[in-house]
Amino acid sequence: MEQQINRAIRSLNISYIFFWMFPAFLWGAGELELFPVGAFADDVQVRYYMDTFGILLTASCVPLSLKLFSIALKKKIDLLTITLALRKYVQWSNIRLGILEVIVLVNLSCYYMTYSSTGNLCALIGLTASLFCLPSGKKLRNELHIDKD
Repeated sequence: MEQQINRAIRSLNISYIFFWMFPAFLWGAGELELFPVGAFADDVQVRYYMDTFGILLTASCVPLSLKLFSIALKKKIDLLTITLALRKYVQWSNIRLGILEVIVLVNLSCYYMTYSSTGNLCALIGLTASLFCLPSGKKLRNELHIDKD
């Protein structure tokens, strides 16, 4: 069982590293102007819609991702055997990180297309929310009610 727990933690750590790598690549691509940067900087209407979309996406998906995981943990994962619970825990953790990843990438894209700091702020909110998803063995054992014997 200890081997399965370590495999799950390793999988979560790899997912978390990739979560941070994609925004870093997008940031680098934006700074090196590898895609059309500032394409909508002068269009006030497009800028407004992109800012509004980014804000609404962030305001709805950050609480959804954090609360959805706790609901899934209580209603689905706690009822399973340890082996299945570990697999579902990793799966739901990846779903949670995926939702946050969408927030970050969309808002970073909006920032580079419009040069509006709103997209940057919303991306930072998504990145900050990911700190609540930081994987650790202690957290996994606590959430799955596994005693370290």
